[in-house]
Amino acid sequence: MAPSRDSTGTGGSTKDDASFKLPAKDPKKKKDDVEDLSEEDLALKQQLELYVERVQDSDPRLQKVALERMRQEIRNATSSMTSVPKPLKFLRPHYGTLKAYYDSMVDSDLKKLLADILSVLALTMSAEGERESLKYRLLGSDGDIGSWGHEYVRNLAGEISQEYAKRQSEEAPIDDLMELVQQIVAFHMQHNAEPEAVDLLMEVEDLDLLVEHGDKTNFRRTCLYLTSSAKYLPGPDDILVLDIAYTIYMKFEEFPRALQIALYLDNLQYVKQIFQICSDLLLKKQFCYILARHGITFELDEDMSADDEEREALQEIINNAKLSEGYLTLARDIEVMEPKSPEDIYKAHLLDGRASAGASVDSARQNLAATFVNAFVNAGFGQDKLMTIPSEASSAGSSTNWLYKNKDHGKTSAAASLGMILLWDVDSGLAQIDKYFHSTDTPVIAGALLGVGIVNCNVQNECDPALALLAEYVNREDPSIRIGAIMGLGLAYAGTQNEQIRTKLIPVLGDAKASLDVIAFTAVSLGLIYVGSCNEDVAQAIVFALMDRNDSELGEPLTRLLPLGLGLLYLGKQENVEATTEVSKTFNEKIRKHCDMTLLSCAYAGTGNVLKVQHFLGQCAQHLEKGETFQGPAVLGIAMVAMAEELGLEMAIRSLEHLLQYGEQNIRKAVPLALGLLCISNPKVNVMDTLSRLSHDSDAEVAMAAIISLGLIGAGTNNARIAGMLRNLSSYYYKEASLLFCVRIAQGLVHLGKGLLTLSPYHSERFLLSPTALAGLVILLHACLDMKAIILGKYHYVLYFLVLAMQPRMLMTVDENLKPLPVPVRVGQAVDVVGQAGRPKTITGFQTHTTPVLLSAGDRAELATEKYIPLSPILEGFVILKENPEYRDDQ
Repeated sequence: MAPSRDSTGTGGSTKDDASFKLPAKDPKKKKDDVEDLSEEDLALKQQLELYVERVQDSDPRLQKVALERMRQEIRNATSSMTSVPKPLKFLRPHYGTLKAYYDSMVDSDLKKLLADILSVLALTMSAEGERESLKYRLLGSDGDIGSWGHEYVRNLAGEISQEYAKRQSEEAPIDDLMELVQQIVAFHMQHNAEPEAVDLLMEVEDLDLLVEHGDKTNFRRTCLYLTSSAKYLPGPDDILVLDIAYTIYMKFEEFPRALQIALYLDNLQYVKQIFQICSDLLLKKQFCYILARHGITFELDEDMSADDEEREALQEIINNAKLSEGYLTLARDIEVMEPKSPEDIYKAHLLDGRASAGASVDSARQNLAATFVNAFVNAGFGQDKLMTIPSEASSAGSSTNWLYKNKDHGKTSAAASLGMILLWDVDSGLAQIDKYFHSTDTPVIAGALLGVGIVNCNVQNECDPALALLAEYVNREDPSIRIGAIMGLGLAYAGTQNEQIRTKLIPVLGDAKASLDVIAFTAVSLGLIYVGSCNEDVAQAIVFALMDRNDSELGEPLTRLLPLGLGLLYLGKQENVEATTEVSKTFNEKIRKHCDMTLLSCAYAGTGNVLKVQHFLGQCAQHLEKGETFQGPAVLGIAMVAMAEELGLEMAIRSLEHLLQYGEQNIRKAVPLALGLLCISNPKVNVMDTLSRLSHDSDAEVAMAAIISLGLIGAGTNNARIAGMLRNLSSYYYKEASLLFCVRIAQGLVHLGKGLLTLSPYHSERFLLSPTALAGLVILLHACLDMKAIILGKYHYVLYFLVLAMQPRMLMTVDENLKPLPVPVRVGQAVDVVGQAGRPKTITGFQTHTTPVLLSAGDRAELATEKYIPLSPILEGFVILKENPEYRDDQ
């Protein structure tokens, strides 16, 4: 072998050869090196080469000195890692030599010292995937890991996660790795690198370590990173991560944040725990405001608040009794109390002649549209120009006149609109609606019943007036009265899981004499009352009602509300729906697929589950026969699932664009509705343009859906561009009654509550999703899948389901006695600061206003004064301020 190697010339040439060749090349190369290196660097290079030789010396004392010096040089250089440190660069050629020498050493402290140095050298020199840095770290001494610098620690963390995965698959022990993880996490947490600590612990599945390493300085950033990453984790990891964040917040008594996580997890045990542990009454009042905004029913008991009077005061806040008062305070402050008429909204004078000529015809359809516009625009203000009688008018005044300008079922919506105008003001609302109960006209009584439900929506009351008034009408003969009472109960008690109503309504589902529409609305109301509860009795009753339907009924659009009622029971509850989906496979094939899509879309609503979005997209890719309806709910499902976070939302908007290009008509008419849900009360320009294009579509159903969706994305924003588009559409469609009706509804929605309300089901900086609000929106969107039969038919009052999602988009600061307290706040675009170093600004492009103020989508507010401390970290809705004891006035 040896001779042949010599003869090759390249492998290992003979000595004479080498002595002959080297002088030719080397002087030049050396010269280059010398030119590149400064004197300092050259000295360092020679010094390090000397240490490498000395390390291999036989004298242990010399070895030790050399290793110590080498370590010192590397440490001094690696503390800041802007480029590859010089010692690592110069030691590169000797890495192999040192490794080989290490293997030949006997076990001693010196060997461990060399292992430490090799571990650091491996940072830039080891081959990809070898994990040598970790290997030598585990063989080395147990000294302080951080002294080698940040970059070393980060590299080590990466290698640990790979090694951990490998050992898990081989079921090898991991104790030595976990000791190292402890050190790394401690280092990261002390050096403001919380996200890196969290990432490592997620990889090695040991997030509990965070609880012991968190301290007052870093727990907020740690938890912010945990809650943000939860949205992108598959279940059940997301729940686990949020549980850890909850535990950390509780440890540091950051109760309002802990409450938000408890609500996100829908864990009422946690909510109780927070009330029991927190002793500060003011903080408890703030919790109650958060619960009221979230829209869940919550009964306080003696453990949570021992004093009876205090408990009553807190329960009153949860019941939203103060909502109407706060909303009207906001309206007075912004000076919009003056009632508006539909004409003020249509602004027909801005259009050319042809449209205004069409609008002057006093048709029932136009009057019905005006009823809705009037109800939406004056929602919650307690006065308007059509339904509420001004004091100077005679007792027979305008109210009844307007009511009778509507025909038959139109009177139902007109009477119910009074409930909308007096929204949240239960006492005065019921007093004013009362007169309609004495009417001889059936639709008027039905409207009054619905009005009672609307007034009580999102507001609970000790006396349960809605139940007392509506219960006796549930079993009347007339279907419209029954629907009025049933839908009224659904709106008034949404999310309350009220047993009395359940026992009242379940028999209706099995009532052979009840008409299909009564059964459909009963299913939806039960779904609303038990939203997200997975209640088996209600589910069973709706399933039986579905099985009892005959073939001709299954083809009816209203039958499709039954699966929706069933889906609402599982809203956001993910795999809990599986048993019911199995049952739905036994249904008649006419409705089987439709039911399946509806159940899945509700169960995964607001979860951002990518696999489910793909599943729905797959369903939409099929080209079907006429008469199949399941693709509508599938398209809505894409929006319901993807609305959870911004990234998924943007991607869903792009996917829906593709569906528009390639989908059949039944998909195309659902796409605008899905876009409307994704950007509800948040008019994004690209979506606005898409909907504007579709509003002129040759297919009337697509155009109607697009017009309603323009109203939804602009809901409560007074957006001038959308208002202009709708005005132009009203002139474009002035001869087409149905399309004009949709344009009017959309105009009413854009000016919802004169621009003070929002329909967005998300609150607390888009972290929490109110289940009842989402349910209201989903019901309306499902109804809009068949416009002609439902909204343009005699069930136009499904539009009132939107009341579930209506909330003032305000920030109202109150003092310790809950009286409004004007303070300066900065309002600007929210900035995502997750994982950023230091204390970055959380808002940009802000303006300073005095509260109460309006918040648009994507806005965030912060106090512009040090004088008060807010009791909620998120300034939205009602926020209690207490005086800052450390504040000193400069004057």
